[in-house]
Amino acid sequence: MDHYDSQQTNDYMQPEEDWDRDLLLDPAWEKQQRKTFTAWCNSHLRKAGTQIENIEEDFRDGLKLMLLLEVISGERLAKPERGKMRVHKISNVNKALDFIASKGVKLVSIGAEGKAYLWCHSLQQPRMDNLQRSPAPLPGELIPCDLPIAFYFIIDINKLHFTFKSPQHDDPLTNLNTAFDVAEKYLDIPKMLDAEDIVGTARPDEKAIMTYVSSFYHAFSGAQKAETAANRICKVLAVNQENEQLMEDYEKLASDLLEWIRRTIPWLENRVPENTMHAMQQKLEDFRDYRRLHKPPKVQEKCQLEINFNTLQTKLRLSNRPAFMPSEGRMVSDINNAWGCLEQVEKGYEEWLLNEIRRLERLDHLAEKFRQKASIHEAWTDGKEAMLRQKDYETATLSEIKALLKKHEAFESDLAAHQDRVEQIAAIAQELNELDYYDSPSVNARCQKICDQWDNLGALTQKRREALERTEKLLETIDQLYLEYAKRAAPFNNWMEGAMEDLQDTFIVHTIEEIQGLTTAHEQFKATLPDADKERLAILGIHNEVSKIVQTYHVNMAGTNPYTTITPQEINGKWDHVRQLVPRRDQALTEEHARQQHNERLRKQFGAQANVIGPWIQTKMEEIGRISIEMHGTLEDQLSHLRQYEKSIVNYKPKIDQLEGDHQLIQEALIFDNKHTNYTMEHIRVGWEQLLTTIARTINEVENQILTRDAKGISQEQMNEFRASFNHFDRKKTGMMDTDDFRACLISMGYNMGEAEFARIMSIVDPNRLGVVTFQAFIDFMSRETADTDTADQVMASFKILAGDKNYITMDELRRELPPDQAEYCIARMAPYTGPDSVPGALDYMSFSTALYGESDL
Repeated sequence: MDHYDSQQTNDYMQPEEDWDRDLLLDPAWEKQQRKTFTAWCNSHLRKAGTQIENIEEDFRDGLKLMLLLEVISGERLAKPERGKMRVHKISNVNKALDFIASKGVKLVSIGAEGKAYLWCHSLQQPRMDNLQRSPAPLPGELIPCDLPIAFYFIIDINKLHFTFKSPQHDDPLTNLNTAFDVAEKYLDIPKMLDAEDIVGTARPDEKAIMTYVSSFYHAFSGAQKAETAANRICKVLAVNQENEQLMEDYEKLASDLLEWIRRTIPWLENRVPENTMHAMQQKLEDFRDYRRLHKPPKVQEKCQLEINFNTLQTKLRLSNRPAFMPSEGRMVSDINNAWGCLEQVEKGYEEWLLNEIRRLERLDHLAEKFRQKASIHEAWTDGKEAMLRQKDYETATLSEIKALLKKHEAFESDLAAHQDRVEQIAAIAQELNELDYYDSPSVNARCQKICDQWDNLGALTQKRREALERTEKLLETIDQLYLEYAKRAAPFNNWMEGAMEDLQDTFIVHTIEEIQGLTTAHEQFKATLPDADKERLAILGIHNEVSKIVQTYHVNMAGTNPYTTITPQEINGKWDHVRQLVPRRDQALTEEHARQQHNERLRKQFGAQANVIGPWIQTKMEEIGRISIEMHGTLEDQLSHLRQYEKSIVNYKPKIDQLEGDHQLIQEALIFDNKHTNYTMEHIRVGWEQLLTTIARTINEVENQILTRDAKGISQEQMNEFRASFNHFDRKKTGMMDTDDFRACLISMGYNMGEAEFARIMSIVDPNRLGVVTFQAFIDFMSRETADTDTADQVMASFKILAGDKNYITMDELRRELPPDQAEYCIARMAPYTGPDSVPGALDYMSFSTALYGESDL
């Protein structure tokens, strides 16, 4: 190869006197020279967006000749003359020839007015390229045998003659045309030669062929640089695409979670009460389904959202990208605020449901009590108005008048005894109205009817008394026995009616003490039955005495007591009914006592488990807090330990589920308080959810520390030193340093900074402006200068190589050098190039490169 280089160099630089003079007179040779040189010139001029058709005419004014030299050399020539006169054209050509001579190229028989071809210039073009590139190889080096150029010719190194033959066929013309077509199509090398001229000539022109062969060197040299640039861009774009996908995933997950919270809060804020107990219990069941089935997956989504956000921020820092700022209203803090509102509304909703159930229970009890008392009163008042309106005293005898008067007194006594019942009915109706009973109109109407009737009875009673008293002076005889019977029978009858009402009255209790109080009251009532039985026998004795007097003195009586309608049969019947109701009341109280004992067992069972689970959750939360601050060993050991710790926590879930089951039994039994524990199921649920979220967040922090360590090459000893320094200045032991702690840490490390410098550092370690520095951000800051990451300038330089040193790049160049998906990615995001050298379809790769690293908007 050295021999070839020296020989070729000598031959290449031979003066024009060594040329075969005979060829200069050959028209075919001159045609071949003109065609080859024209194609060679156009291969360079097309970079400037122009070309030539005729050498003598297009180079005559020197303008395109100067442009050709600028493209080849990469330098600016002197400003050309723009005039159309011959002197201007000669001046431009002289400037071009002077520039060629200044580069050490020997010009022979060429002047400003000459017509000779610049073959010496074209053959020494590699020398001019050396101004910016490494030395170009000689033609013998341009065609290594291991490159698939698909070109079928062999170079005779010793004689420097070119021979052409088919490696497989005796058809060199087809082989050469195929090679020229392949080079023009795939290597962008113009067709400078004709196969017929080469095959049909005994000695083809060596310099024309050398010019064509030199184009292969430039083609392969540019392809290798383009491949390197494309690989760098692919790497950067792949990282950017992955980060954008993570951002889209975060935005979608955050949007879905916020949309679910937005739909759920109005449902929980709905405080429209139902009219029936069954409907309210259905609302409570729907709420339980929400707590058991619908909310837990959303808790996991919220935790996963925070993990994805932290992982994305870590990857952006590792790839030298700006921190990710979610869309307005979708920050992690926004989601936490929305979640807090949801839990606040949720708590109020559960309290409202329980209060409504208590209210409806109370309303049902009061409504039933109202109906019973109203029915008893209406039964008592039935016919009373008609009785008071009678004028039987007008035709009655004296004894009858006296009887009517005494009867009226007995009625007044009975009427006064019923006053309490009327007041109770009115009080119950008022309470139903105050508690917003759904059927209040009918209750009010019935109560108003009873009150109006009661007022009417009072007026009629007063009117009848006045009439009887006017007639009393005429009547003197009165049956004292009937009167005494009536006076004693009426209160006793009222007592029995009250006893029957009390024995049939429904009751609501929530504790054993309450049912024991009712049982004690019932036992006291049963203790009064012997005295009541004596009173009954005394009343019946009065009636028997009346019968005896009637039979003895043959009194003309109708056989009924004129003073009362209460008969001994009624007293005995009601007494028998009271005696029947007593054992029924005993049974109801016994059953309720048993139910309250069962409820008490449920309270104790729930309290025993809650008093164990609650402190266990608190202890685990404190242990996780200590682990996150006082981590020992390698990060992998810490991660393994935390995952084992997480597994032990997850294995505790069956006990939480068991407590949930006990809590459901308590709610189904309508137990509203529990003196055996201070923990509620809500406390346990919130603590459990916080425990799972805390251990998952701690594991994510260690994983991000591993990513940072591996990406930045931090040793375990350095990690331990970082942890020791961080823990030392974390005075509150919260796992985060506030601004004062971080400032003290920087000062201890020798940083001498003002407020502006400290604010700049805080913008790096706290991009979200939360006012705290996490351990992950602290590690990133301490090792920020050790990572080997790509920069915007490096990517910009890679694009410049693909663009052929232009300030813009075209879509065809991107599609040719990059994979299809990443080429389309660049085309969709690159802005049109607007520089002075712009061409149609030009794209601005510089602004695109700076936007990849957050230095401008993409």
